[in-house]
Amino acid sequence: MDNMEKYLLFTPGPVNVAKTLRLAISKEDICHRERDFDILLASIEQKLLSLFQIRHRNQYRAVIITGSGTAANETILSSVVGTGSILILSNGEFGERLHKTSVIHNPRTHLIEIPWGKSFDLLEIEAYLERHKIDVVAMVHHETCTGMLNPLTSIGTSVKSHGAIFVVDGVSSVGAEVVDMELCNIAFCSSAGSKAIGSYPGLSFVIGSKKQFKRLKAYKAKTTYLNLATFYEFLTTRSQTPNTPAVPLFFALEQALSNILNEGVTKRFAAIRARAEQLRLGMRQLNLEFLINEHDMCSILTTVKVPLSMNVTTIRDRLRDDAIIIYEGKGRFAGKVFQVGNIGEMSNFDIQFFLHTLKKVLLTLQAEAADHVVPLLLPEPNPTVNLFTPNVVKLANS
Repeated sequence: MDNMEKYLLFTPGPVNVAKTLRLAISKEDICHRERDFDILLASIEQKLLSLFQIRHRNQYRAVIITGSGTAANETILSSVVGTGSILILSNGEFGERLHKTSVIHNPRTHLIEIPWGKSFDLLEIEAYLERHKIDVVAMVHHETCTGMLNPLTSIGTSVKSHGAIFVVDGVSSVGAEVVDMELCNIAFCSSAGSKAIGSYPGLSFVIGSKKQFKRLKAYKAKTTYLNLATFYEFLTTRSQTPNTPAVPLFFALEQALSNILNEGVTKRFAAIRARAEQLRLGMRQLNLEFLINEHDMCSILTTVKVPLSMNVTTIRDRLRDDAIIIYEGKGRFAGKVFQVGNIGEMSNFDIQFFLHTLKKVLLTLQAEAADHVVPLLLPEPNPTVNLFTPNVVKLANS
């Protein structure tokens, strides 16, 4: 294998993709204005509706955008407000990004902002909606910067009771967590193929109710490329996209969705959750602490506090030496945490190799700093945890 194939991506995206996707992305060339692409686009849309387990499928549609999850979010925020007002709920980096994007397009942008990693107060949100005329409420489902999974049902119900529509950034949660569009009164939800769905970066999508899609034509367009009404018009009248799509990525996304549906959505979610629990157990047994309570975590990653006296960049670099890639914390958590993802193609072997390697790195750094700091007390190996011995260096998929 070449070097790129050797890395194990323990990140929230991009991820290691399945072999079936490597074959799918290399399929024959087709023209995006021919029937071949119409069929491909329709197949992806139906699979997305199946992934969301929408009960009244004839009332929802999904548009596919060549662009990252941020493109999907800006498509929503620039298209669904019109001249009305929007309230952004923010408790992390990506809530802040929603606010920054909305301000560009919507002068009547409101904000409820709380510290990163803290839970929203539903009573505060309801009081704000009582005091202000809000047309749209937007929120991030999974705040990747902390690992916090925000509630959808309670907030969606409150938003509906105040006559507003609810839009959700599901970029890093869709494919791993339940997003019930109907129960949670979600008008539009964004996501991307390169996170929990397990495909390549470069495609995102917006799924929404037909009723809300149809309302968009009354609003003046604020962008050219990222106009949701245009995407919907091309989908419904031509079975196409308004701009030249990244066709190979469409083939890969369709395959990724097929893989999930073949496995079973519920089974897939449970498998991702089991990986997270396995990693968290192993890291707790190394006396590592997590940033937030496990009850509040999404199932796709774990945010870990950096042990005293250790440097997060050094930990990351040492893991990279063994072909393991993790995230460092960003923003107000820079230098204080690292993040371990558990999505994409990941075997039990990969997880055990990661835990063994992380232990080796921490022990080495502890020894190097022994004369200067309070040591990290790593426990003796637990016989119930099957960590590989140091001579095991073979990576899965090699």
